[in-house]
Parts: sequence; C-alpha cells; structure tokens
Amino acid sequence: MKKDEIFKNKPNKQFEFDDEVASVFDDMLVRSIPFYEEQLKLLAHFASLYLPKEDGRIYDLGSSTGNVLFELYKQSPNHQYIGIDNSLPMCKRAELKANAYGYNIQFLHQDLLTCALKPSNVILANYTLQFIRPLVREELVNKIFHSLKGGGAFLLSEKMMSADKSLDTQMIKHYYDYKVQKGYSQSEIAQKREALENVLVPYSQEENYTMLKKAGFSHIEILFKWVNFAILIAKKD
Repeated sequence: MKKDEIFKNKPNKQFEFDDEVASVFDDMLVRSIPFYEEQLKLLAHFASLYLPKEDGRIYDLGSSTGNVLFELYKQSPNHQYIGIDNSLPMCKRAELKANAYGYNIQFLHQDLLTCALKPSNVILANYTLQFIRPLVREELVNKIFHSLKGGGAFLLSEKMMSADKSLDTQMIKHYYDYKVQKGYSQSEIAQKREALENVLVPYSQEENYTMLKKAGFSHIEILFKWVNFAILIAKKD
C-alpha cells in the first residue's frame, strides 16, 4: 500500500479525487478514519441483514477503491454489486482490485446526481454525502429512498459537526491529535484541512436525521460513533 504523503510538500494542492489521491487512497483511509477496518465490517454485517438469500442488488455510492463492497462480497457473494463514483481514477483502481480478488463487482464512472438507480435492497454511502453540495444533497437522498425496495436500508457513514461550537472545536482537535498519532505532521494536517475547505461540508447529526426523515425513512439509528465520525442506518418500510 503506497503511503499518503500528498500534502507533505504541496501546500497549494487542491483536494480532488485524481490519480494521485487514488494511488494512496487506501492508506489515507486507514490513517484518517478512526477504526476504519472495524467500520467496514460493521457496514458489511448490517447490510447483509437486509439482503435476500440471493439475487439482491446493492449500490455503493461514492465507492472509491471498492473496500466496502469487497468486505460485503466476502460475506454474501450471490448478489449484484454496483459501485458508482464520479472519479475515473477511483473506478479504475477499484476494478483492478476486484479483478485481482476475483470478485464479480461492477464499478461505474458516473455522476451520483444523474445516474439511474434500479430497485435495490441496500444502498451504501461511505463518507460520500459530505462531498455532495448541500443544495443538491437532499435531492440525492430522495433518489436513494425511491430506489430502495420496501424493507431496504440505507447505510451512510459521515463526518459530523457539533451544533455546539466549542464542543465542535474540541472534537476537531481530538481528531487532529489522532492523525498525528497516525504519522501525519501538523503541516500536512493544516494543508489538507485548507484543501478540503468548501469541498467537504459536514452536517450535524440533527441535520442528517432531518434530511433522512424528510425523504421518508421510517427509522434511523446510530450504528457507530467516534467523536465526529458516525455510521447511520435508515430503514424504509
């Protein structure tokens, strides 16, 4: 796994999911998302609970290098797995990994806002919605809801802000301390934060709940929470 050193010597680097980011993305995920591997297993387990015995359909929106679908495929291979990402480098890397593993997973290079979603049992969005512009985020969640069959589930992982500004500052600092422990320098952390400004726009837990309920989801629950990182599951009746 190639080490993420993108922001080590590139103070003016704008964050985008290009070839350079795709080449180090797996290392970036492990070092930037607390309990990343445990989160993958949690997502895969709960997603599998909403699948039929066979021939289900699962979408991963913002599938990046495919890790979530790979984890789920290991548990339940007899389904249709589709990853969608608007980054061609990410799709190419995911396809290479799927071929190497021998996994029958389709990765599509498409815009999440314009792509067509067929009736599905489970939809995943692993740290994806936070990169969708707030003005159209609700539109995407509505499309997700209507794509899901009755009894289906939407699992989303999100970085969330606190409605309390002082607490939000404390949470962010704690997270940056975590990144230092993972080997990132203060300079790298500061440069990446600047690069993500207005690119990653987190909602609060309450805002995410409101958006999901407005779309029509009947029940929403937290499956995982670590400071400002969370996994939510939203059920459709």
